[in-house]
Amino acid sequence: MAEAEVMERALIVYESMFGATRRIAEAIIEGLRARVDCALVPVREAAGREERIVIVGAPTHAHGLSRRESRDDAVQWAITDPARHTLEPEGASTGVREWLDGKPAHIRHHAAFDTRADMPRIFTGSAAAAIDRRLLRLGSVHLDEPQSFLVDRDSHLLPGELERARGWGMRIAERIVSAQVIAS
Repeated sequence: MAEAEVMERALIVYESMFGATRRIAEAIIEGLRARVDCALVPVREAAGREERIVIVGAPTHAHGLSRRESRDDAVQWAITDPARHTLEPEGASTGVREWLDGKPAHIRHHAAFDTRADMPRIFTGSAAAAIDRRLLRLGSVHLDEPQSFLVDRDSHLLPGELERARGWGMRIAERIVSAQVIAS
């Protein structure tokens, strides 16, 4: 990167129950880092952050964003079948839905992603679409269409999804830089 080029600041906020959404967020930040100064935080640590460029991701639960009840269900899955589901340390905490309910007005530009089952979207819904709609209503402009990254029935990412997430992060970085989105 040239000395004169200004690094934009972006925040990646994620909610993850079994690790797939966190892994996607980590891959996205790998794609962003070459062109954009960025930080990665679980949603429980997002309150009080002031970055104006935000990339937000969550697992799809019951056709959209998780709720307290769906997170409690996921905890039960991990307890009942630990061989198939290992709960993330922050898995049962605050979700993206609750964070967005706080109306984070500082966000000017965003991108949204989710993890969802490898089935047609009509059957699964999309947390990314819900995130995008909520942020658009808050006055933010999206940097790209919402993206879904696919998992199998055990919530493991499908082959190639991490690479696709890395590429999407690179595309978002290019859009931030080429649009001269200023985060300050």
